Amino acid sequence: MVAAGLVGSMAAAAPAAAQGPAAQVRWGACPEDVKTGFTALECGTVRVPLDYAEPDGTQIELMLSRIASAVPDQRRGVLMLNPGGPGGSGLSMPADLVGMGLPASVMNAYDVIGMDTRGVGHSTPLSCGFTADQEYRANIPPYAVDEAAVDEQAEISQGVAAQCAANDPGGELRHLSTANTARDLDRIRAALGEEKTNYLGYSYGTALGAAYASMFPERADRVVLDSNLPDTFLDHEGMRTWGAGAEETFPDFAAWAARRHGAYGLGSTPEQVRATYFEIARQLDENPVPGLSGSDFRMATFVGLYGKTRYGTTAQIWQSLLESDADAAKRQLAATPELSPNDNAFTVFLSVTCNDINWPEDVQTYQRDVAEDRERFPLFGAATANIIPCAYWEHEPVEPPVRVNPEGSEILILQNLRDPVTPHRGAVALQEKFGERSHLVSVDGSGHGVYVFGGNACALNTTTAYLVDGELPAKNKLCEA
Repeated sequence: MVAAGLVGSMAAAAPAAAQGPAAQVRWGACPEDVKTGFTALECGTVRVPLDYAEPDGTQIELMLSRIASAVPDQRRGVLMLNPGGPGGSGLSMPADLVGMGLPASVMNAYDVIGMDTRGVGHSTPLSCGFTADQEYRANIPPYAVDEAAVDEQAEISQGVAAQCAANDPGGELRHLSTANTARDLDRIRAALGEEKTNYLGYSYGTALGAAYASMFPERADRVVLDSNLPDTFLDHEGMRTWGAGAEETFPDFAAWAARRHGAYGLGSTPEQVRATYFEIARQLDENPVPGLSGSDFRMATFVGLYGKTRYGTTAQIWQSLLESDADAAKRQLAATPELSPNDNAFTVFLSVTCNDINWPEDVQTYQRDVAEDRERFPLFGAATANIIPCAYWEHEPVEPPVRVNPEGSEILILQNLRDPVTPHRGAVALQEKFGERSHLVSVDGSGHGVYVFGGNACALNTTTAYLVDGELPAKNKLCEA
């Protein structure tokens, strides 16, 4: 997130695991709540410093999962996975990818490694003490209809920052950062007995992968970054681009819904579907029902743009609201996991995001940006420009963000042209930072996630060829729909 032409020779010369550091992970059964489907998954732990400035100080535990290669003569190393977040649990991710069709050639080439990163889930979890009934309901702030709404969210954000500080008397939260998580990856690499590691990260996982490949370029082998942030961190301007991403992706949903007007009644043309969106949002802004506001509706629609598999549920919510069945809409919203409060996920997201880089601290900045983005990106811009608890975070970043390193092994960047939360422009910006080290594959597709998650054959084949054989495409490649 390395110099052109090196991957093939480096891969050929990669040492076998037996020549690397001694493996230290003892594998056994995974916790019962780790969903593995029909895939055999084993888990183990690694201990790392809480504070890398004091490597012999307090240690924390990281839990890993593994699907080991069943073909030793084809195995070339480990493939670490990250699902994004920050704060997403990745223990079930190897099994998830296998269930979605991860090619057998990749499974043969690697021990596929999932993990809960520092602070997450089964890895010494940390907590701000979020409860199900408090007003902080998502890491993306609510749509602000006016300046007063930004003021209201500022009060909530200030309270959340104070709550996190109060629940962190030992100061552990300040050590949740992208840089420290990248250092953890290198400790995991060593504990697995590998001299190099391979990596596949999605969404925020691209920032983490970019940081690792920049901090440890000599130890990063084949790196795939899928659905990209523009750098190794998320900042206020980066979150504002999500408003643009919603505008770029919404037409795909609108066209889908228009073709199904007879079933859902949302409009027979994409223009009519868009008008329906604004009408439902207006009605709920003016007359919210208990537990369902215009902001809730906009958030549900934004999440619905993550992939075509969500379109049906999104259309159901709209249809229920048009038919004045708010109870049905609330039931459907409750079934959307991204809208359910999650203490650990919220805690890690905020800690990493706020610790990586300073955010604006004055409410007026957010009010100005919300007003601007409400006009530029009317679908959702007044949400993604709104204020979050980073404006009031107790701790200043302990180190600057990781700077992208243009030197090192080559990196494959995958990106849908239309993605609501990591717009294509982020992948372009990241490639510019990596320079000759990176290859960008743009996919004429919609939604969040390309490799295995998407249905594009060109992207699947291109990425698999890189992971298995080290074959890279041209510097810029377009995979047609």
